[in-house]
Amino acid sequence: MIAYLDTHVVLWLAAGKVNRLSSKARGLLDRAELLLSAMAFLELEYLHELGRTKFPARDLLKKVEHETNLRLCDLPFSTIASAALEEKWTRDPFDRLIVANAKANGFAWLISADELMRKHYPRTVW
Repeated sequence: MIAYLDTHVVLWLAAGKVNRLSSKARGLLDRAELLLSAMAFLELEYLHELGRTKFPARDLLKKVEHETNLRLCDLPFSTIASAALEEKWTRDPFDRLIVANAKANGFAWLISADELMRKHYPRTVW
């Protein structure tokens, strides 16, 4: 079983704030192969560049990889972008591609507190 982590989930894990996750999400963290969309990875760097996070994306990924079984997804971008063409419910390119990545990888789980994602992607866990 595969589960993708939304950007804020990676930030919470890196900060040791696992308690911010629901018990259902924590259970999925323990059972699933954890993947990070390349778009979520880019969003982490974007947040750092805006001064909203302290550490660059590479450092955050290394930390969470070391503490969990998280790894960066290696699906081809063309596959993800093709799936994103169907995600017309948002104009946020990060959210659109993060959801499309999970869909393109066998309709995988997605761990996110984002209400809009949960409304439009039924395999979102919170």
